Amino acid sequence: MQTKELVKDIKQLAKENRDYVISLRRHFHQYPELSMEEYETSKKVKEELDKMGIEYRSAAGTGIIATIKGDKPGKTIALRADMDALPVEELTDFDFKSKIDGRMHACGHDSHTAMLLGAAKILNGMKDKINGTVRLLFQPGEESAKGAFAMIDDGAVDGVDGIFGIHIWAQVPVGKVSVEAGPRMACADWFYINVKGKGGHGSQPENCIDALVASSAIVMNLQTLVSRETRPHDPLVLTVGLLKSGTRFNVVAEEGYMEGTTRCFNPELRKQLPVKMERIIKSTAEAFGATAKLEFDFAVAPTINDEQCAKIGQGSVEKILGPEGNYHFEKVTGGEDFSHYLEKVPGAIAFVGCRNEEKDCCYAHHNGKFAIDEDGIEVGTALYAQYAIDFLNKYEK
Repeated sequence: MQTKELVKDIKQLAKENRDYVISLRRHFHQYPELSMEEYETSKKVKEELDKMGIEYRSAAGTGIIATIKGDKPGKTIALRADMDALPVEELTDFDFKSKIDGRMHACGHDSHTAMLLGAAKILNGMKDKINGTVRLLFQPGEESAKGAFAMIDDGAVDGVDGIFGIHIWAQVPVGKVSVEAGPRMACADWFYINVKGKGGHGSQPENCIDALVASSAIVMNLQTLVSRETRPHDPLVLTVGLLKSGTRFNVVAEEGYMEGTTRCFNPELRKQLPVKMERIIKSTAEAFGATAKLEFDFAVAPTINDEQCAKIGQGSVEKILGPEGNYHFEKVTGGEDFSHYLEKVPGAIAFVGCRNEEKDCCYAHHNGKFAIDEDGIEVGTALYAQYAIDFLNKYEK
């Protein structure tokens, strides 16, 4: 049975390691690396694990799988942190701002990596209180939706009973955590459309098949999937973010090209989308005498928290922050490749608050001014460790 002293130990150790974890976060922030290119980040993580005496192996190229075995037998819980940055120019004036032009940790993955290292330090020092095994997953390539698949292929969740992840979150106030059951983040799938018409002179459209007009109609007609073919209770976003067509003001376009994304929470709806989209795309193109081809990439599944794991997580939050620490936050249509782990094993992802207007920490993820209240880092560090202990004590298959 877990004691109050153990909870106190974790909270105290997170506080004692606060400066260590923040210094790591600021180091990673200064040297951001893009998806699947996290070479120096990976090297730094390994150096820290070596100092702690924690065993690890490389995975997924730049990823790392580390293991802390408790003194007592039991289940295995995986804790995951992603490491990659974004091709975003940093617009802050912090003295630890990015030293690499055009790259920035604008989504908080630097803090995830640092928090997991802090939790590793805490857990490694209390092996006598661990009933089972804690597996640490330092994952590359979340932003490219390639990292989780690669980690899974390299055995990241083999023999694992559950998994827990944290995402620092800009819309959740610092000192609050949302770890609720059910859908938390949407799928994030990508599509590409090629339209073929017949080019010609802009003064003689009767001799042409205008790919630009056909492409524009496809953009508009696709929205009827949201407004007329999907239940209002099933949220769906279909966005065409890129449309290229035409070469000159007096030339009828020969071709059109589009790229876009779909977001939803319902796995069945997700499966139906490419079929329905293809029907609309081809029929619309045919109405103009053109042809069109759809390519659909199932990139990231919906992130759906397991009910029991979410309940354990809420209990962990309460131990760290009190009952008021649990925060209700609506599911979001952003995507997370943490979902691929959840397709393999039960688990949960927590949104740890980092918003604080007084510190100008109020900008959205992927914004060049994105910043976090680092008080949230102490919370996340403690939560990783507390959840591991709680899961190994409580989870029942």
